[in-house]
Amino acid sequence: MESVLLYIVGILVVVIGLVVSIALHELGHFVPAKLFGVRVGQFMIGFGRTIVSWRRGETEYGFKWIPLGGYISMAGMYPPVAGQRARTASTGFFDTLVQDARSASADTIAEGEDHRTFYRLPVGKRIIIMLGGPFMNLVIAVVLYAVVLMGFGVAQPSTTLGSVNECVLPATSERQECAPGDPAAPGAEAGLQPGDRIVAIGGTPIETWDDVLTTIRASAGDSLGFTVERDGRTVETALTPLLTERYVLDDRGRVVEGPDGEALTEQVGFVGIAPAYETVQQPVAAVLPAVGDNISAVVGIIINLPQRMIDVAQAAFGPEERDPNGPISVVGVGRIAGEIASIDTIPVVERIGFLTGLLASLNVALFVFNLIPLLPLDGGHVAAALWESLRRWFAQVRGKPDPGPIDTARLVPVTLAVVLVLGLMSALLIYADIVNPVTLF
Repeated sequence: MESVLLYIVGILVVVIGLVVSIALHELGHFVPAKLFGVRVGQFMIGFGRTIVSWRRGETEYGFKWIPLGGYISMAGMYPPVAGQRARTASTGFFDTLVQDARSASADTIAEGEDHRTFYRLPVGKRIIIMLGGPFMNLVIAVVLYAVVLMGFGVAQPSTTLGSVNECVLPATSERQECAPGDPAAPGAEAGLQPGDRIVAIGGTPIETWDDVLTTIRASAGDSLGFTVERDGRTVETALTPLLTERYVLDDRGRVVEGPDGEALTEQVGFVGIAPAYETVQQPVAAVLPAVGDNISAVVGIIINLPQRMIDVAQAAFGPEERDPNGPISVVGVGRIAGEIASIDTIPVVERIGFLTGLLASLNVALFVFNLIPLLPLDGGHVAAALWESLRRWFAQVRGKPDPGPIDTARLVPVTLAVVLVLGLMSALLIYADIVNPVTLF
């Protein structure tokens, strides 16, 4: 019963964190819009039917049933077109969409307040308003990463031994246990024990576990003197690393595959020891690089999104496993949060730290995703504003009249197509996260 309650708590943490992140995202749009004098009619969290709302001044605030986003309604998002004809029975479907969008935009403009419309703002101010939302997600991510790295700390390999293998097994071996005839691991043969802290190798002081790995892997067949600290006393021993094969790993610890799809291996020195991990609080200088790495990872997912979605579909409707580094839905994020919160073998502090990091990564995803230059995303509005600025500059250089605001209402069919595609991808991810979820353990 307790594990079920903790599972629910983990999900609630993600849901509440998501709602707060969305609210702050919209606040990032709302504040500069009000500062620049734009009339904001609504500030809503979620989509669909309204659960509750209240009015303060000219703005209605509220919550809707589907907490997968939010919006603020600014007056005059689309500029009017002079001489616009009324919609007729022969009007095409896309023309109808465009005209309805213009009409809806015109309805948001109060009488005598045409000067308070979004489309009349200078390009720079419009860009500031649209980037305000993603900027808030970036700030949230930086703050949460700072809490995780500087407050909770990060598990890192120490120079203390966590385990000592009894035998040597190649990386390609399917066995996980030693059998008669397997060569003894040099570490165990030399008397190394779990809990030993490596002080020096070959007389060279050891500061990090990377120092241990670098020395061992480059010393196959060479005798090495190990100085370890055990129960408060110094112990000297000697061993000779064996030449064995291991998988080639990239900077993120993932197995590198060759052109044929097979995992690559390399010959390195092997002793048969593994480190104990310790939680180490990081300096402030580690925060921004960590955020940058997360941003790069999300950008990589988005760039390869078509293939990623194909992989998700194959996993959802076939026997393939889900890629833990691939895209997941809010349902999948909530499921992971619930699993972490309900694992009683992990200290509570570590679970809180993991959930905090999960929310930080979620805000990084919101930051990057909203910068995609497609309407109705914030990046689409920024791209339209930049195109308008460029068009006006070309007109000025060529000595032609100001062409005026760009008619973004014409992009409403594109917006509808983007919304449809995003909806289909969300539905696929949610289905996949139900029938074949990403598993961390």
